[in-house]
Amino acid sequence: MSKASSNRLVCSTIFVLALTEFLQSGMTAFAAAPIMGEVAIGPEEFSLIAAVYASLAILAISLQRWWVERVGGQRFIQAGAVVCVAGALVCASSRSFSSFLLGRALMALGGGAFFTASRMIIQHRLAGPARFVGIRCLATGLAVGIAAAPWLAATAVAQSHWSAMYLLLAALSTVVFVLATLALDGGPRDVPQRRSAAQPWQQLLLLGASFGLLYALQRLYYDFYSNTVAVLLVLAGALAALALYLHAQHRHAEPLLRVREMWSPRFLAGLALFGFAYLVLGANNYVVPVLLQRALGFGWQTVGLIEALGLGAALLTWDVMSRLLPRYPSPGKFLVTGFLALAASGALLTQLNTGADLWRHVLPALALNSVFLLTVLPVSAMQTFRGVEHDESVFSHAQQLKNMMGQAGIAMGIALATIGQQWRGAVHYEVLAAQVSLYNPQFTALVQHLQQALGSGLPASAAPRLALAQAAQMVAQQATLQAGMDHFALVAVLGVAGMLVAATQRVFR
Repeated sequence: MSKASSNRLVCSTIFVLALTEFLQSGMTAFAAAPIMGEVAIGPEEFSLIAAVYASLAILAISLQRWWVERVGGQRFIQAGAVVCVAGALVCASSRSFSSFLLGRALMALGGGAFFTASRMIIQHRLAGPARFVGIRCLATGLAVGIAAAPWLAATAVAQSHWSAMYLLLAALSTVVFVLATLALDGGPRDVPQRRSAAQPWQQLLLLGASFGLLYALQRLYYDFYSNTVAVLLVLAGALAALALYLHAQHRHAEPLLRVREMWSPRFLAGLALFGFAYLVLGANNYVVPVLLQRALGFGWQTVGLIEALGLGAALLTWDVMSRLLPRYPSPGKFLVTGFLALAASGALLTQLNTGADLWRHVLPALALNSVFLLTVLPVSAMQTFRGVEHDESVFSHAQQLKNMMGQAGIAMGIALATIGQQWRGAVHYEVLAAQVSLYNPQFTALVQHLQQALGSGLPASAAPRLALAQAAQMVAQQATLQAGMDHFALVAVLGVAGMLVAATQRVFR
């Protein structure tokens, strides 16, 4: 096989690995409500499954280099693809909590490290101009996955074939297996020198701490008032366990993650930036569908299409960034632009009302959110790892730690957004419900208007009941809308704060 053909296969492998990981997370998050209905589980069980997935994915990513040192990159990806196919098929055929939990756990163990593997293929297999082509393929896979996930999920749900999402992921994982077989030769360069050692108790500590942190955050939604102390104790214990894990890695002579050699202001700043971007991605992935469906009343397919088009701006953004970054690598202007886009996105979505037009009021905001993601993430990647590129092993461990942060960031974003929407929705509902009184002229006029609109063709006694029910639904809808607007007001504030930090920081130059 010629070198050009070999590089094309390698780039295809990189693209499909990144695409598969972001498709699975995006589709599962977008279609959470229909999946819960089909599998007969509630929000609490779904939250548990999400915490299990993220914690197992973090564990899988932490062990990625360890496995590659022992079996090689090709066999590692092949084995992961097989496990991911099995998990996706179990999810597609699930009709209960236990089977869906098993499927997602297998997908996390098999596919959780796909994105990390794709980045390390670039490092091991491509050099010179070909390396930048590989990075473009990786970022394109990420952008396509983020953009296509809502539309694909909405189409599957609208056609009453929700399991098609997981059949698609099984097919993509099969493609990953085939491409890894063809593109990665499994030769000596595929098996780097062994430098890391795994301590079982430390990995169990990482798994328990990750799960405890994510699940406790999600339990705040249900137990904040009834079991506040217990939940906060679990959170504190999980954070202490994570600190102990990192301390053990720092002191070990042959650690699984060489944190001592990567710990620097540049790396920590980059890790924080990645964590923030992934947290925003997870939070917005939860809030936007809720806002558009429950508050504004749009259908699944409409919401999926508009989200896909808005997030599709990520592709255009990356095309522009891939041309500008090599010529103008200074990061400040890109970071300021990215956070400006985030602030503008949040500000636009705070102006919504029940008569909002998707094309004029929502689509531009979603497009700006995509500009934020595909501006900040590539620049962060270029800057964060600049100090560790000299050592292939440390670079691999740094990538693993970054992607572990990504998994945690997305899960924490969803959890915090869920808590925030519950809190703000309850506050707004209480204020609005206080206005629901027959002594309130505005409420009385609304009920009378609804009675007249609903009265034709109904018995005289039924119209008032239906009018009151419709008014109650409108109150709940308005509370959800205002809670969503509060979320995006916070996003706008964070965007402005990010602009100020980006403009004044001296770490990335």
